[in-house]
Amino acid sequence: MHILIVLWAMLAAWRWADWSRFREFHATMLYMPAMDLLYFYFTHDYLLWTVQSHFGIPHTGVALLYTFIVFPCTVILFLSNYPNKLGRQIIHVGKWVILYIGTEWIGHLAGAIHYNNGWALGWSFLFVIVMFPMLFLHYKRPFLAYLASVIIIIFLINWFDVPWASLHEETLLWKS
Repeated sequence: MHILIVLWAMLAAWRWADWSRFREFHATMLYMPAMDLLYFYFTHDYLLWTVQSHFGIPHTGVALLYTFIVFPCTVILFLSNYPNKLGRQIIHVGKWVILYIGTEWIGHLAGAIHYNNGWALGWSFLFVIVMFPMLFLHYKRPFLAYLASVIIIIFLINWFDVPWASLHEETLLWKS
């Protein structure tokens, strides 16, 4: 399933993304993977979800395919086709939310996605509802998006009781 999603994302981005605006979207194409890598940094010993491969690829390998291929493709597709009018923007975001949640729901039913430590499909739905507007916010006002991201990260770490011990000393950059 994951390989099909990666292939679909690449083909869809190749076909429907506006590559002439790549420089315009590039920072946001890096923002989404950066936030995903931050999730792995904070939760490496306390994952809220894991993706499972049926081909023997470790879950970290599958997760990295999403981080470095699917997510940048998502961003360029999402922003390339972002409409100007508010009503159409809401519909555009709604389509992406349905696409992401529908795909995740199928993945969960197929055993390709597992939830841990209190996370569930409902949390993914809420997360994705926030994620897509955050991508547009980052595109328009990056500093504000980073500030909002810090607040969201702090909330999620506290809500899901991510143990600060999981951020053990050997992973901290400022360790002496």
